[in-house]
Amino acid sequence: MKYVKGKPVKRHKPWYRLLVIGAVVMIVVAGYFLYLAYVPRLVVSPLAGHVPGLANQAPATKATSDQDAIIIPKINLNVAISNGTNEAALLKGAWHRYPERGDPVKGGNFILAAHRFLLGWTPQQTRAKSPFYNIDKLAVNDPIDVQFGGKLYHYRVSKSYSVKPDAVYIEASSQTAKLTLYSCTLKGSADGRLVIEALPLE
Repeated sequence: MKYVKGKPVKRHKPWYRLLVIGAVVMIVVAGYFLYLAYVPRLVVSPLAGHVPGLANQAPATKATSDQDAIIIPKINLNVAISNGTNEAALLKGAWHRYPERGDPVKGGNFILAAHRFLLGWTPQQTRAKSPFYNIDKLAVNDPIDVQFGGKLYHYRVSKSYSVKPDAVYIEASSQTAKLTLYSCTLKGSADGRLVIEALPLE
């Protein structure tokens, strides 16, 4: 036993210090993951001086000027549009579903799907994996731009609604030209989908 000024002082055992350090580490890690989960909400300010392909925003969500891309100034979104298989395309940004059913050039139902929320190891990764996180903030008449085949196409939101997970009619062919965006709700794919429809501007 250690003595200070003639009085005995108990020494803390090593395991006690390890326990305190472990608790602190766990609190820090939990706080970091809570921050990562909140990160997508922070990217909601409108794009300033909006220039397609050169928008002022987080680089993790920005498509290059020579890529097909969807650009939504209100929610500070500019992500690449990809074709291909489900998971591979979704990890690159927005997935062009059923290209044969529509696009900005030939009209029809131009369908884009993207992840609503996926957790990454960094804030940049989380933003990049959650491109459609803030689409619930879109309202009727909000502008949406699409960079496609080297040209820019303009749309305006016409409606916003929710559907059940098995509502395949949102991807049906259309005689009229429209843009359909959809993603899972924040409760997950089993809960349903949030759908945004937009009409092209003449």
